[in-house]
Amino acid sequence: MPKKRLYLFALILIVSLLFYFLGRKQAEEQEIKISAQKIEEENSVTVKKVLQEESESETYKIALTFDDGPHPYYTEQLLDGLKERNVCVTFFVTGEHAALHPDIIERMKEEGHLIGNHTYSHMQLKSGHIDDFKEELVKTNEVISEITGDEVIFVRPPYGTWDKSLESELNMFPVLWTIDPLDWCSSDADGIARKILSKAKENAIILMHDSYAPTVTATFRVIDELQKQGYEFVTVDEILFD
Repeated sequence: MPKKRLYLFALILIVSLLFYFLGRKQAEEQEIKISAQKIEEENSVTVKKVLQEESESETYKIALTFDDGPHPYYTEQLLDGLKERNVCVTFFVTGEHAALHPDIIERMKEEGHLIGNHTYSHMQLKSGHIDDFKEELVKTNEVISEITGDEVIFVRPPYGTWDKSLESELNMFPVLWTIDPLDWCSSDADGIARKILSKAKENAIILMHDSYAPTVTATFRVIDELQKQGYEFVTVDEILFD
């Protein structure tokens, strides 16, 4: 075979081999790229799933509290809605109202709500009247315990006025609040709900009063909205001691 043809044949062979290996390399690179993309997509789906599961399982505790009751009409309405929503709250009742409506106090206990002391006649602690204030707490404890059979540990002092010496003397723990929508002086249920929702956060304690129709309406709106946001409504002991 003439040298010229031999060189030409060799050149064609080299070029063919070059194209073969280049094509194979491109195919391998494409295969690696597709494989990596598939792994990335699978990982992305897995991460999204994990995040979604974590989001769905994550809850934030928050407590609703109600003072001044029980009321023979509005407290019953409130209890109906709470039961329907499977929510437990804390009621700080006055001794005089508890004595008038023991059946409502019994229902509160049966349905899992926490019952606290709000003095007998909604008395505010003032200088020089600590003995009278203490008597009201003791009297209210006796009224509640006679109905429920439980010891009363928590107290919501009217107007937030308290004396720490009473804690050890009566073995009672004061519970104040972090959100006060001033529901007692408003007829605007939407406004009450907005105030609460704008300030809601984990471990918040909301002050309300179960003696007013707008409060009942606002309560259900707040519960429905915050449950959608992942909040779990608990009694104050779970906020204070868990």
